Order: sequence, then C-alpha cells, then structure tokens
Amino acid sequence: MAKKLGTLIGFIVVCQLAGATGALITDASWYRALDRPSWAPPGWVFGPVWITLYTMMGVAAWLIWQSRAPRRRAALAWFAVQLVLNAAWTPVFFGARSIGGGLIVIVALLVAIIATSAVYRHVSRVAAALMVPYLAWVSFATALNAALWLRA
Repeated sequence: MAKKLGTLIGFIVVCQLAGATGALITDASWYRALDRPSWAPPGWVFGPVWITLYTMMGVAAWLIWQSRAPRRRAALAWFAVQLVLNAAWTPVFFGARSIGGGLIVIVALLVAIIATSAVYRHVSRVAAALMVPYLAWVSFATALNAALWLRA
C-alpha cells in the first residue's frame, strides 16, 4: 500500500513540476499588457486550474501505470509526450514571448492530449475520464492563444 501511495505521489509531483518550471519564467506583466479578448480569464484563475489539472493528470497516469493492459506502455509514452509539450509551451509563449510559437506548441499539445486520452481509454476508462477537464482547458487555452495571435 505504501509503495502504491508513493508511486501515486510521484506521478502527481512529476506533473506539478512540469507546471512549476514554467511558472518560474512566467512574466504576468507581459501577458496583462497583451490585447486580450474579453473572454480571457483573469490571471489568478490559471494557478488553481493548473494545480487541479496536473493532479488529475498524475492520478490518471498512475492508474495507467497500475494496469497490466497491453497498451499500457503506449499510453505512458503518450503521457510523456504530452507532458513534455505541456512543459514546453510556457517557455515558448512567456519566456520567448512568442505568441505564434506558443500556438504551434499548444496545437501539438492538443493533438497529443487527444492521442493520450484515446490510448488511455483502452487501458482505463477512469484515467481517460480524468483527462477530459485537461482536454477542455487546453482546447480553451488554444482558442485564447489563437485569439492573441490574431490580435498581435
């Protein structure tokens, strides 16, 4: 039981670290100065949303890890791909201040999340369900990134 709990915590921590590395280079003043659409959420929303989503992603990956299903390895590989793309978006968008580059990364991320969720579905329906809010949020973030790019 302790080993399972440790592995669960490990997956959650890895996901949270992917977000934390980006948070270190986020320049909120630059983002606030952008010509944002009226439907852009206030800056304070992003932190709690991402903490929740990274936790859900960690639990989903842990459920896949626990499975003995044949597609387990493929599901974990897709998890790694989407997590790397997730971690890459912030340095591109905020670090390089590249709205267009961020759009390219986030579209790739969206595709990777869809692929991850599809493979997860064959391994654990619960894990796939845990990815739905993440997919919804990144879809929204993609639309926001695109709107910012169109306004730039």
